[in-house]
Formats: sequence, C-alpha cells, structure tokens
Amino acid sequence: MSSSSITAVDQGRDLGRKIQPGPILLLGAPGVGKGTQAKELVKLWGIPQISTGDLLRANVAQGTQLGRVAKEIMGRGELVPDSLVNEMVAVRLLEPDTVRGYILDGFPRTLGQAHWLDGRLATQVESLPVVAVSIQVNYNQLLRRITGRRNCPVCQTIYNVYMNPPKKDGFCDVEGAALVQRADDTEEVFKERMRAYAALTAPVVDHYREQGRFAEVDGDRPIAAIAAGIVAAVERLRG
Repeated sequence: MSSSSITAVDQGRDLGRKIQPGPILLLGAPGVGKGTQAKELVKLWGIPQISTGDLLRANVAQGTQLGRVAKEIMGRGELVPDSLVNEMVAVRLLEPDTVRGYILDGFPRTLGQAHWLDGRLATQVESLPVVAVSIQVNYNQLLRRITGRRNCPVCQTIYNVYMNPPKKDGFCDVEGAALVQRADDTEEVFKERMRAYAALTAPVVDHYREQGRFAEVDGDRPIAAIAAGIVAAVERLRG
C-alpha cells in the first residue's frame, strides 16, 4: 500500500471515530464501486450494509409473509412494488445492529421511497436523517471499466483490457484459459443502464440536495482515498 493510501486510511479512521454515521445512502452510476465502498465503511464503522436485493432474496428464501407475497408477484413477471420493499426495509431497521447507522444500497431508489424513509425516520426521536453521498466517475472511465472487463471461467480472476490486462492478450495469467466477457458488459447494455439510473436517481439526488443532505466525492482514486472522502463528506453533512 502506498504512503498516500495509508494516510487516507488513517484520516478515514480518525474521522470515523468522531461521528455517529447514522443512515447513509451511497449513490453512483453502474461501475463506480458502490459495493466496494460499502464494505469499506462497514469495516470502518461496524454498521451493516442494507441491500434491498439481499433483503428480497432473504425474505423469499426464508418464506416470510413478505417473501411469499414478493415471490408471487415476481412469479407473474411483475416488479415488486415500493410498498412491499418499504415493509422489508422497515422490518430490517428494527434490528439492533442499525442503532448507530447503516449503509443503504439500492434504497431509496425512487422519490417515493425517499419520502417514505424520511417520514419513517422523522418519527424516531433517536434517529438521524439520511445523508446521501454520490461517488462520481466520468462516463468514459466508467465505460472502460465495464466494457473492458474479462474474467477467467476457471479461477474467476477478473481482468480489464484497458487498466489491468492479462500478460497474454485474451488468456488468464493463472489458468491459461480463454477469458470471457459477460453478456451485459457491452456498451449497448451500459448505455441503457446509465439511462435508467439517471431517470430513477435524479429526483432522489435533487431531493437530498435541496435539503442540504447531499455530497459528491471523486471516485477515480484509490479505494482507501475514496473511503476517506466519503467519511469526510458524512462528517460535513452531520456537522
């Protein structure tokens, strides 16, 4: 690890000790590294990451009442409505590990969900409001991250033809197997995902920006530096 990365980690830890994180919504376009950063913040603060996708799968797998309803809806090929997702989140937020805060992943995804969450938290005297932090990476860089990805079908090592290419073009360094590109790692799919993200997220960003609970961080840096930037942004927003 470089000295600058070590400094960023130390700064993040120092800041992390000073604040109660509360509910944090991580935003960012496909490929910015939200999942990676969520894991960094979970380690730093000892708070859970709450993913609506994980909640949905867990409820279905466990056969809960909410899970049974969701399974029936999905079985008809329909989208799970906001009201049902909200209920799953409400149940999860009753767990004791959420007291100091949590990282929201994929929720609130719509303005309706944001209003519901704000309203719910406002009724809890001890709860801090949601703050939203958006990880910013320029479009062309994201495109290279996504379309350049290749993985080894044997050992699952991931390469990038632009930023982390294999020693021999098209073949895994470890297994020697021919690398493959996922079907959804194409420019066409990426453009569609970006359009969908912008359409859904823009109102959510505007909502939190208007309330002074929104910040942006540069996502085109080392992982530790991005994490330190997010922690510093949360400290400012909580100040």
